[in-house]
Amino acid sequence: MFQVISASWALLFGMLLLMVGNGVQGTLLGIRGSIEGFSTFEMSIVMSAYFAGFLGGSRMAPELIRRVGHIRVFAALGSLVSAILILYPLLAQPLAWTIGRVLMGFCLSAVYVTAESWLNDAVTNDRRGQALSLYVIVQMAGMVSAQGLLLLGDPSGFVLFIIPSVLVSVSFAPILLAVQPTPAFETAKPMSLRQLWKTSQLGCVGLFLLGGVFSALYGMASVFATQAGLAVAQISAFIATIYIGGMVMQYPIGWLSDRMDRRLLILALAAVGAVASLLAMVMGQKYVTLLVAAFFIGGTSSPLYALLLAYVNDHLEYDEMAGASGGLIFVNGVGAVAGPLITGGMMSIAGPQGFFLFLSILCAALAAYAFWRMTQSEAVPVDETVSYAPVLPTASPVAVEVAQEMFIEAAQEADAEAVQEEAGQAG
Repeated sequence: MFQVISASWALLFGMLLLMVGNGVQGTLLGIRGSIEGFSTFEMSIVMSAYFAGFLGGSRMAPELIRRVGHIRVFAALGSLVSAILILYPLLAQPLAWTIGRVLMGFCLSAVYVTAESWLNDAVTNDRRGQALSLYVIVQMAGMVSAQGLLLLGDPSGFVLFIIPSVLVSVSFAPILLAVQPTPAFETAKPMSLRQLWKTSQLGCVGLFLLGGVFSALYGMASVFATQAGLAVAQISAFIATIYIGGMVMQYPIGWLSDRMDRRLLILALAAVGAVASLLAMVMGQKYVTLLVAAFFIGGTSSPLYALLLAYVNDHLEYDEMAGASGGLIFVNGVGAVAGPLITGGMMSIAGPQGFFLFLSILCAALAAYAFWRMTQSEAVPVDETVSYAPVLPTASPVAVEVAQEMFIEAAQEADAEAVQEEAGQAG
């Protein structure tokens, strides 16, 4: 672990600052939008725009990097992110914010691709698992820490927009000054959506529904909290609790994932998310209940992403896993774009509680579909499943492919050990 930190501390530190800056703006816009008088529908478009940009960036960034190089992409798009953060309070109009969010999503997606390429190149193959785990921890820690910055200023002023802009600008200094030589950049040929569907219907449906859950949760939570009348400090704690739940539950769920039928675990987590959402919808007037529900909603939705990736890989050949990542990210991204739009519509009809109603419907649908798939086919034996690897829904294609490569290597090592064991018994 110390060797991983020594080899990549500058990159991890820079990403921590970047995630703090990004985490602040996501929550802050929900609060500031209410102050500016934006309607729920207008805010849903603004929040959805980020995920549209992120989806586009994840597909276009690799080609952009090949054309002009990692460093130019990283520096140029990073500067644009910093500028957009400052422009939000100056151009407080729904259309301007929507354009800004599209650009923000695109830029950050490309930045993640670049940073994750460098991180993968900075460590040896036998330490990629540790590096990926540290990267996930840094991302979650940055998002949690970001919520505390909301207490440092007035959401109606400029300070809270300047702070993340400065953090984002500073975040690139340690990365650009300490990175190793530019890594080779290659992505696997993507698998078609038809092939993915034939391989794992539960994986495709699950990732699509989870995209809606994730984007609604992380895009519209601050909008809900503002409409529900929470104070800024309460909103900060509410959003932070969602991230904390995702960070705390990642590894226990990963441990269970390698020891049981993954379809049953998917069903159980989705059911817990549905119940927690209903609890918040019915009893969310009590703030403590709202925090408990937020912990379990975040604690189930974030690990479900990595769990569904592992489940899909259980049904793929080794040479198909890397190519599947692009299609899986696309399916999840389409769901993410739709999430805030539908949530905003439901909140316009049902009020703030429409936020939790939407989450409960999607989680219940995922649980029901997982149950139905369990009746249609046999489970993959536990000793034949690939290992779980922590990956967040915000991961770029590079991080997902790194996780896929870890799945492949772990499975190949298990096969080699099985062959050696059989040879020993035969001898």
